[in-house]
Amino acid sequence: MAFELKEEGYRLKDILLVVGIPEATYHYHVKRWNKADQNLFLKETISELFYHFKERYGYKRITKELNKTGIKINHKKVYRLMKELHLKCTKFTRKTRKYNSYKGTVGKVAKNLLNRRFTTPYPLQKLVTDITEFKCLGDYKLYLNPIMDLYNGEVISYGLSHRPTLDLVIHPLKEAVQVVKNNATVRTTIHSDQGWHYQHKQWRTYLKKNKVFQSMSRKATCSDNAAMENFFGIMKQEMYHGEPLKAYEELKKEIEEYIEWYNTIRGKQKLAGLSPVEYRTQTSQEAA
Repeated sequence: MAFELKEEGYRLKDILLVVGIPEATYHYHVKRWNKADQNLFLKETISELFYHFKERYGYKRITKELNKTGIKINHKKVYRLMKELHLKCTKFTRKTRKYNSYKGTVGKVAKNLLNRRFTTPYPLQKLVTDITEFKCLGDYKLYLNPIMDLYNGEVISYGLSHRPTLDLVIHPLKEAVQVVKNNATVRTTIHSDQGWHYQHKQWRTYLKKNKVFQSMSRKATCSDNAAMENFFGIMKQEMYHGEPLKAYEELKKEIEEYIEWYNTIRGKQKLAGLSPVEYRTQTSQEAA
């Protein structure tokens, strides 16, 4: 709150003249008072946001969150204030450990219908999926198979398991197909790599039965499924790399919590700073 020197019946100039303070000096100190007050408020807000987002946001993403709350501020100032507060996103980029499920042609390989067209204006028109692995304590591993909607980057279903069995992909597929049946307005295509799970007769038959197109990346071309690879990279950077190894059940719980957070809270630049669920909800309301 600004400090103003006023007294009923007296002019500011007269008071300053009596106390012997130049008017320019008075305004200089009032401005500094306001600035210090503003910086204190900004620091408190930045700290709250930083820890609210589990120390996963750097100064650029914190700036976007401030803007979303109505606070217009330059990212350079946010950087300086975070530096003063010793708030630093300590997550670091590291090569994602990718599970390789390719075992040659063990079933039927589908055409690449997606062809790196990773955007769509229609919900549930283009889905992507893949498998990645995590190391756990005691030389155990955890396998994750999410299915993501390219419309807003939302993970609509996923499977978690000790082993990369066929059920790891069939269970989330059935959940995703149910979402498609209830909500899709156009025919759906699901894209994967050429892993044995996706060549399997049970996978292909279920897609055909439910009138879902199948698409596959070309052999040894991970960029054909770059959207899924990008999700794995972000997730591991923000909640796995740099952390001590955990027991399977503990890591499983953290992954479940992360996916919920990713869907409902984590803003994406291409979604105007909204989370996938916020974007889907907003666009459906606008269309109504």
